[in-house]
Amino acid sequence: MAQQAYMTETDNGGSGPERRGPRLRRLMSRLTAGWRDDPRIWRRGLITAALAILLALVMVLHAQIPNRIGNLGSLSETFLPWFGVISVPLLLVVALIRRSATALIAVVLPTAVWFNLFGGLLGSNAGTGGDLTVATHNVNAENPDPSGTAREVAGSGADVLALEELTTAAVPTYEKALASTYKYHSVQGTVGLWSKYPLSASRPVDIKLGWTRAMRATVATPEGPVAVYVAHLPSVRVKLEAGFTARQRDKSADALGEALFDEKLTRKILLGDLNGTMNDRALNAVTAQMRSTQGASGSGFGFSWPASFPLARIDQIMVQGVEPVSSWSLPRTASDHLPIAARVKIPASATGS
Repeated sequence: MAQQAYMTETDNGGSGPERRGPRLRRLMSRLTAGWRDDPRIWRRGLITAALAILLALVMVLHAQIPNRIGNLGSLSETFLPWFGVISVPLLLVVALIRRSATALIAVVLPTAVWFNLFGGLLGSNAGTGGDLTVATHNVNAENPDPSGTAREVAGSGADVLALEELTTAAVPTYEKALASTYKYHSVQGTVGLWSKYPLSASRPVDIKLGWTRAMRATVATPEGPVAVYVAHLPSVRVKLEAGFTARQRDKSADALGEALFDEKLTRKILLGDLNGTMNDRALNAVTAQMRSTQGASGSGFGFSWPASFPLARIDQIMVQGVEPVSSWSLPRTASDHLPIAARVKIPASATGS
């Protein structure tokens, strides 16, 4: 009797494979209820489908969006990755709620475009090895703990460290906190460079601002000299009446691009806050010459600002004549930006300028 009772209980209430099939079919039946034998699934959701197609066109043709009106082109390019991250799931949900086959098919288009543009950033391109670790951090002029911020970035293991938005009052604090880690340093205006290797030819770089927010120095690495630039391009603003105001930033980017082009050393590293993403056409004078370490060897998007909830990567490490190996974001400090770092390989074949 016990055996018979057990068998009856198992047959009626078990959860084996023989019962999973019907449950799955019932679930699928509920999900597709209202879709089968409903010719309206092709007529509903036409507006959603049109929006999906428009989104795909914006992502594909972002370079054609004019900057003449409120710098809309640069604004869209700054937040281009978010177009798909936010809009595609939203359109998908609307298509499902509307039970529109037309909209669902249309959503495939911006999804494919987004993955074509940014899908490679979802994985990791980081390698191993390398000769030099560099880092950069906009420390924020209003940083309440400059000493702690300095110790945290020094603990990253960077051989060369760039800091932006330095104030006259805070510079001695950073110098003192970094002295034990970095034997050499140079501060030019509101930017500075700290290095474990000797520095020479340190000087300001004119980016057409009227005061110094960029510099260059030669770092004598064991693999040979490398020109290291530190830059903090002007901030941009989003205003209802003026759009994306970035004229001064764009002018400074052009000047920085000229300085990099005129650099005599073939091995160059640019560190700093460029107040723009790699997609922003306004930075073409710089991005056309140099590679982003994040794009070449990073993991994910590497957003750096704002530190509380990063939405864009406006802090950059870019190289020319050296090979990116890995790139990453560092832990948050008291600044409103995240520090970022990269490991690079200096080609043995290039022994000088």
